[in-house]
Amino acid sequence: MTAARMGPEERTEALAAMGSGELDVLVVGGGIVGAGVALDAVSRGLSVGLIEARDFASGTSSRSSKLIHGGLRYLEQLDFELVREALVERGLLLHQIAPHLVRPVPFLYPLTKHWERPYIGAGVTLYDTLAMSMGTARGLPHHRHLTRGSALRVFPGLRRDALVGAVQYWDAQVDDARYVLTVLRTAATYGAHVASRVQAVGFLREGEHVTGAQAQDLETGERIDIRAKQVVNSGGVWTDDIQEMVGGRGQIHVRPSKGIHLVVPRDRVQASSGLILRTEKSVLFVIPWGRHWIIGTTDTDWNLDKAHPAASRRDIDYVLDHVNSVLRVPLTRDDVEGVYAGLRPLLTGESDESSKLSREHTVAHPVPGLVLIAGGKYTTYRVMAKDAVDAVAHGLDGRIPQSVTHRLPLSGAEGYSAMWNQRRKLAHESGLHRARITHLLRRYGTMIDEVLALMKERPDLKEPLTGADDYLRAEVVYAAAYEGARHLNDVLARRTRISIETWDRGIAVAEEAAHLMAEPLGWSQEHIDREVAYYRKRIEVERSAQEQDNDNEANAVQHGAPEIVPAAASVDGV
Repeated sequence: MTAARMGPEERTEALAAMGSGELDVLVVGGGIVGAGVALDAVSRGLSVGLIEARDFASGTSSRSSKLIHGGLRYLEQLDFELVREALVERGLLLHQIAPHLVRPVPFLYPLTKHWERPYIGAGVTLYDTLAMSMGTARGLPHHRHLTRGSALRVFPGLRRDALVGAVQYWDAQVDDARYVLTVLRTAATYGAHVASRVQAVGFLREGEHVTGAQAQDLETGERIDIRAKQVVNSGGVWTDDIQEMVGGRGQIHVRPSKGIHLVVPRDRVQASSGLILRTEKSVLFVIPWGRHWIIGTTDTDWNLDKAHPAASRRDIDYVLDHVNSVLRVPLTRDDVEGVYAGLRPLLTGESDESSKLSREHTVAHPVPGLVLIAGGKYTTYRVMAKDAVDAVAHGLDGRIPQSVTHRLPLSGAEGYSAMWNQRRKLAHESGLHRARITHLLRRYGTMIDEVLALMKERPDLKEPLTGADDYLRAEVVYAAAYEGARHLNDVLARRTRISIETWDRGIAVAEEAAHLMAEPLGWSQEHIDREVAYYRKRIEVERSAQEQDNDNEANAVQHGAPEIVPAAASVDGV
């Protein structure tokens, strides 16, 4: 089945379809949970619409640690059910649902005392055993115990006095924003109507019954009434805000917790494995990420701007101090290429410390016609979506089929293994280096054919972007024409990761990328200039925020960048 396009024409068609007739389900929120709900619902035969106020995955779902994991640390809390559930999902994502996007990654767990070995070893053994007992460990090596010498050969960048030995185990990782987009394209392929930059500004009501949403197209200013038998609020950290539109705070309360991550070049830390460290509050990961490392995270309350959580100097120093406590060659702020901050949507009420709040999810049906889903973790998004649609089914007349997403490959997954084995042939036919084909396959799977077709039509698109040569020019055009990118920031921050993987945060490539987007999106030169100016301003204030001492100061600075405006709007102050 050919994956649905999500270009500008398809967006217009989706909005027209949502504005006429009545849907079975309207999903509000285009992060991983909302995307999962849309796919689960449409694959059960329901008519589905999804709206997202900003870009898809622009909140928490593009700012995670980018791990698909069973929650090894939850074993310490004896939360076996959560670990079991996450391990099942990890196995499904690795082998059946998204083998093109999710891949294994090793981690080293340094031991600082000899007595830790049996304790940590028992936990990791249980972790592996749980995965094997459910048949989800296929393709992942079993953990192994290492002496200090062996551990240092795996991770030469560690200080010798930082460990007495280690345990190495395996989990998985993913490009979180790209995964969300692929779930949405899969949902659209099965008939879901999907549109970004459309904000729910109120609910339609018949008495106490919610019958849809009043929405505003932020690109045109047009108001749309979207009627639906059931509405699902999957707003993440905005859950409480959306609940207020139906009166009162509702049944689910979400507390945002900020986590920041640093991106540093791969050559700054000598290692062939990731690293996991315990901190006084949580855990710190050093995660391999292409030619980079991702290092994080923090876990602190955040009560300021939810759209643009800011990383302060204190946050950055905290991460550097903790990782430097074990590195042979310490990292400095000059080594940091990129920084990103995200907000975890934690369910409140269990503890005053956010790092101890539950990551498990909750579904509620506070008023007829409205379902709320919140909490959880990225790895278990599919289970959350299933539970939400099960709740929707209770509010719909007639028998609704059971969820089938556990055996439904995402777009780009079908035939991926065979295409992976044909990398040499694809390289020869396309004229691209085999390493480029590998890169494209790991981002698009079998949808690589669509990207290669663009290059065949326009050979200049085979060239790498100037100043961000990990990505090809074709990928920018593809993002706008096929992947729902509406603005320059969508491409540089989420369709690619240029904004955190380059020293200048994508400033050098902004002009070129905007011109490439112009044709599929119909931009004028004035619009191109506006997009570039907005992006540069956003990067400027983010960098300035990262020099501020605390959250309040960082937030005040980062608040200084305007939101992107529609093409027809004024650009004064950009």
